[in-house]
Amino acid sequence: LGAPAALAAGSAYKLSSGYEMPMLGYGTFRSEPGVVKGAVLEAIKAGYRHLDLAHVYGNEKEVGQALKEAFESKIVTRGDLFLVGKLWNSDHDVDIVPQAYQKSCDDLGVEYLDLYLIHFPVAVNHTGLDNPNCGPGAQLGTTPLIDTWRAMEKLVDEKKVRSIGVSNFPLMLLHDFWLQARVKPAVNQIEVHPFYVRNSLVNYCLSRNIAVTAHTPLGGGQANTTQFSAAAAPMDSPEIKSIAEAKGKSCAQVILRWLLQRKIQVIPKSTSPGRMAANSDLFDFQLSQEEMDQISALDRYQSAKTNPNPMSHFLTGPDSFETGGTDIFD
Repeated sequence: LGAPAALAAGSAYKLSSGYEMPMLGYGTFRSEPGVVKGAVLEAIKAGYRHLDLAHVYGNEKEVGQALKEAFESKIVTRGDLFLVGKLWNSDHDVDIVPQAYQKSCDDLGVEYLDLYLIHFPVAVNHTGLDNPNCGPGAQLGTTPLIDTWRAMEKLVDEKKVRSIGVSNFPLMLLHDFWLQARVKPAVNQIEVHPFYVRNSLVNYCLSRNIAVTAHTPLGGGQANTTQFSAAAAPMDSPEIKSIAEAKGKSCAQVILRWLLQRKIQVIPKSTSPGRMAANSDLFDFQLSQEEMDQISALDRYQSAKTNPNPMSHFLTGPDSFETGGTDIFD
């Protein structure tokens, strides 16, 4: 179990469930309707086998069209792919969990997912499977996280899903969860990049054989700056530019390699075939310990809030506790 001994194209992390999860994946967050089908097909053609998906992204039906085409044209079989789905905040009620899971499978046109994650450690009121509650009047739900997890464990017991895990869980909440879980979380998908290094959380996860996936491996880039007025991307750092020049690689490739060498899975997002290819070209160079430390020293302990804290979702409801809504990580 655990991270691969050496990194190479196709390297996989052996999860606590016994299944292998590719270290390199393709992310579909912010992939626009009308674009995502072609992008997913290109990603599969480029060799990506781990696809990161979520009901709340609103594009699973279109991803399903891409999968159907990939299967019918024999580019891949279902068994070649590792598909990750996520349970949205408004679908935490125990009776809703299996329905939400089945909806994702149906929309994607597959019989099972390889991994199903609790998207955020927060439940809000259910507003229907076709209408994920993203506010602005969301109210905190009444289902404890552990009850939602028991419903996830039942999906494993019934062999409907292969592995289950969490996303955006901070350390002490995850530890409390891990102590109570019968089926241990196989993965924690979190924001982690050179401005938000998170050594304690990453190393805690690895010590418990919880694989770590970086959902914001490059720090969010320009889309993040535009959407959240966040800090400039780590790729703009002179230290990373200097290492990239020395290696003959791009800044993005250096950052992704830094994460992989920390035993963290990466799911870069791009709809450009050229960038998809570059983002997977990570296995013909290595960073020295000095270079690893240099990048880690850029830590600002600062979230770029990509795949953000759903703060504004509470804005006009009774559970809005400050000007911008409610910060669930406060």
